[in-house]
Amino acid sequence: MLQYCDYIAAQAQQAIKQDPESLLKETGAVKLDLHPQEGYLQSTTKTVEVTDKYGQRYRVTVEAVDA
Repeated sequence: MLQYCDYIAAQAQQAIKQDPESLLKETGAVKLDLHPQEGYLQSTTKTVEVTDKYGQRYRVTVEAVDA
């Protein structure tokens, strides 16, 4: 079964960037869930870091939920 974590994370990132009246100041790159030493893909989970206009940072996570 296909999972769309990449697509959903990319769409969320673009939507945040494109809103001119957003309270969000900065959006980071979509990051993969990689093993810290070996660098291999551990899961399909993706994260995006976002900073609001007051400097508070957030992490948005997209992960598949088993049905």
